[in-house]
Amino acid sequence: MPTTPIRTSHEDLGARFTDFGGWDMPLQYEGVIAEHTAVRSGAGVFDVTHLGRFEVSGPGALQLLRQMLCNDIAKVEPGRAQYTMALTDNGGVEDDIIVWWIDEERFWVMPNGVNFAEVMERFRQSAPDDTVLRPVREQTVLLAVQGPDAPGIVESVLGTVPGRFRVERGNWGEDWFIAAGTGYTGERGSEICVSEGDGAKLWEALVAAGAVPCGLGSRDTLRLEMGYPLWGQDLDETISPLEAGLSWVVDWDHEFVGKAALEQQKEEGLGKKLVSFTMDGRRPPRPGYAMRSGESSGTISSGNFSPSLGYGVGMGYMSPPPGETALEIDMRGTWTAATVTKPPFLKK
Repeated sequence: MPTTPIRTSHEDLGARFTDFGGWDMPLQYEGVIAEHTAVRSGAGVFDVTHLGRFEVSGPGALQLLRQMLCNDIAKVEPGRAQYTMALTDNGGVEDDIIVWWIDEERFWVMPNGVNFAEVMERFRQSAPDDTVLRPVREQTVLLAVQGPDAPGIVESVLGTVPGRFRVERGNWGEDWFIAAGTGYTGERGSEICVSEGDGAKLWEALVAAGAVPCGLGSRDTLRLEMGYPLWGQDLDETISPLEAGLSWVVDWDHEFVGKAALEQQKEEGLGKKLVSFTMDGRRPPRPGYAMRSGESSGTISSGNFSPSLGYGVGMGYMSPPPGETALEIDMRGTWTAATVTKPPFLKK
């Protein structure tokens, strides 16, 4: 199983590891709640090297991205990042993706780690002759610094800090860095990519500057508090962005794979809908628990106890889309009241 090139740095800090998207990655150090709290109150640093990333460059790069992704990268400009999705012909979410627009004809496409090979191959099959695709995950380390103190920490280490959804480049250590003002926690922060040889030094510099080492366990509770979907749980090829409540990711003014299916779905109406909810008490609603509301039913796709709020939060798909604000969750044989709540659960 592949692992991060800076595994020794994590082992030295007592990290516990887990299988995440086929990679052996740090799950936690001190503990999920402590690390979650560190990000909300100060800053944490995550090793997210398992996430996919490949470069698309050349004269045809821009048009290829417009064709393959449902958001329109042409609506932004070089030096910006954009959240988007690769859809199937049927409108399902093959993956949700961040794109970094680095230079006029140079982009980094960043899918989830588990979908990296499939998404890159799909791009390769549609790429024109004047466009080059190059994988960059195997030669790099990707770190995410997140939290209200993150901008100051990043600037102290890199000498600069990217603004929200901005992309910055420069020199660090023996080589280069590329950083973007993106993340998966709802906090201010940056995701920083460096060469494999500089990865451990960057990790150690960020920790020395005050970032708390955090594992992927707290990254999941942090994203859930914001109502951010996780591919493989809240998104997959059977779910459209419209059903997931993410219609804002779809730009209808350009042609892209899956557009016709989404237009048909919009005209005919949704058969299911992602419903977000909160619960009283500390008992965590778990994925797979049944949900019901009037004539609607479904199952939880993501759910847990919220360390910041002190009660349970979650989301799941219900069919037909419910028309009520009250619902019930089957908590191990006991139907328990929940309230439909518009995300984010944690208001920033």
